[in-house]
Amino acid sequence: MSDASPLKVEKDGHIAWLVLNRPEKRNTMDQVFFQAMIDQFDELDHDPEVRVVVIRGEGKSFSAGLDLASAGNLTASQAADYRETLRREIVRLQYSMTCIEKSAKPVIAAVHSHCIGGGVDLCCACDIRIASRDAIFSVREARIAIVADLGTLQRLPAIVGESWARELALTGRDFSAEQAKDMGFLTHICDDREALYKKAGELAREIADLSPLAVQGVKDTMRFSKENGVQAGLEYVAQKNAAIIMCEDVVEAFSAFLEKRKPDFKGR
Repeated sequence: MSDASPLKVEKDGHIAWLVLNRPEKRNTMDQVFFQAMIDQFDELDHDPEVRVVVIRGEGKSFSAGLDLASAGNLTASQAADYRETLRREIVRLQYSMTCIEKSAKPVIAAVHSHCIGGGVDLCCACDIRIASRDAIFSVREARIAIVADLGTLQRLPAIVGESWARELALTGRDFSAEQAKDMGFLTHICDDREALYKKAGELAREIADLSPLAVQGVKDTMRFSKENGVQAGLEYVAQKNAAIIMCEDVVEAFSAFLEKRKPDFKGR
């Protein structure tokens, strides 16, 4: 993608850094952004060299959420038939976040400064969330008279618990990185952006060094189990392990253990 895109990709070995690239707009999300997310994750999913994705924001904010100027077009008509058109458009936009959750590759969100509205939707769809100490979060939609509709209300309760999710969504108030970590929304807080990206890189490399078949199997199994329950999840992982147990990476893991060396996984 070109520098004019709302997204850019920087690759470092098996790690792809997906950069929110509208710094002059505080990485607000417009129609072009939503489609770019869908297209970019399709590319990353089909790139065998990419094992982990880290999402970060360029400029002063991670994301200030929905681009309200462009969103004004969505309320251009009060006609009944337009409301059905709008419903279908919202469903399409939802996939710009769902594609993160459904991606085969683990995704880490590295958040600095403001992460508002759609930024929280994005983070909720990621596997791991870390932030710098200056990060400020808000499920802001109720404060602008709409209902959050890109996934926060569906995903946040499973991350922080029903009570916290309801309080944050119903009040629309800001909450700090420290509060987000206390709730379980974040796993790590870093002192500044430099430390944040260093930590994100360390986590990504730790994951990328493992067998991608196993890592992707873990993500897929956890998502399936959340959606379908414990027993269905147990049956699912039994089938998955039966399918991959004789792969080259498993043989390499055992060989490396016996030879007292670091394994070199190929994803085969």
